[in-house]
Formats: sequence, C-alpha cells, structure tokens
Amino acid sequence: MLTQQVIIRRSLLIFPRYCSTSTSHNTCNRTTKAELDSIIRVDHAGEFGADRIYAGQMAVLGSTSKGPLIKHMWDQEIKHREKFEELIRKHRVRPTAMIPIWNVMGFALGAGSALLGDKAAMACTVAVETVIVDHYNDQLRKLMGDPEVNKELLETITKFRDEEQEHHDTGMDHGAEQAPFYKAFSEAIKFGCKTAIAISKVV
Repeated sequence: MLTQQVIIRRSLLIFPRYCSTSTSHNTCNRTTKAELDSIIRVDHAGEFGADRIYAGQMAVLGSTSKGPLIKHMWDQEIKHREKFEELIRKHRVRPTAMIPIWNVMGFALGAGSALLGDKAAMACTVAVETVIVDHYNDQLRKLMGDPEVNKELLETITKFRDEEQEHHDTGMDHGAEQAPFYKAFSEAIKFGCKTAIAISKVV
C-alpha cells in the first residue's frame, strides 16, 4: 500500500514536468477554443469599457488642460476596442451580453471621476489600468503555452498591455495619488473592474 502511494505521488510530480518540457503543441499546453473565446470576449468587453470611461472623462474635462492628454489615451483605447471587434468577428466569438450595461457604467465612471476633479480622473485611470495590466499578464502566461498557435493574440495583448501600463504611469505622473480619499477610491474601482472581468468571461 505504501509503495503504491509513493508511485502515485511521483507520477503527479512527473506529469507537469513532462508537460512543461514537451513541445508547444502538447495537449497539456494547448489553448482550447473555449479558452480563446473567453479571452477574446473579456478583452473586448474591457476595451469597450475603457473606451466609454475615457469618453465620460472627455465629456467633462475635454476643454481643460487635461483634455489633450485624455484624448490621446482615449484614441489608443478606441484602437484597442476596434482590434478586439475584429477578433470577435474573425474567431466568431459571442460578445458578452453585458455590453449595454458596461456602456452606461463605463461612461458614468469616467464622467463621475472627472466631476470630482482631474486628479480623481487620473486616479480612476491608474486603478483601472492596474487591474487591466495584471489581467493581460495572466493571459500572456496562459497563451505562452502555445505561442505559435496564439501568435496574433500574444502580439496584440503584449502591445496593448504596454500601452495600458503607459496610461497607468501617465495617471501617476499627473497627480492620481493626490486625489481625495485616493486609496479607498482606487480600491473601489479595482473591485468593480475585477467583478466586471469575472462576469464578462462567461456571460
């Protein structure tokens, strides 16, 4: 009995090691259609939401000194959204059913944060982008299991991750941490973003 337990334990240790050292097309590493659909669906939803957040900020701060800065970041988010719309069509992925809700909530978050002042708007940007960068990094680790098959998605997400990191850094450079109740405000937004991500993966 003891010998059998030892053999089972050793096999559990060897199996993941075998998967990690095998070719990229090994079934241990291969990304399934369902997983790819979930990645594209949630990323499309996220970029759509980011588009609406910046639209809300522009509606309030567009004519201020922060207008050009917000417009630059918004333009990048529009390109992100358009790319994932292309991938939605290409891979025949069902978009999340939550799009109408994210449309309203995204704009409300952007406009609401901007109404609290430009520093609160930057704090909103930092909070959102923190979650998105972490989210993209998690996806990249998953997709690297099959880099040849996932080449386009890897390149797309890597590029967008880097631009989201730039948005985060821009927000920090423009006074995000000086916003009133910064930590509580930031944590509330992060929680909302993580919840939206979890819902959009499946709904």
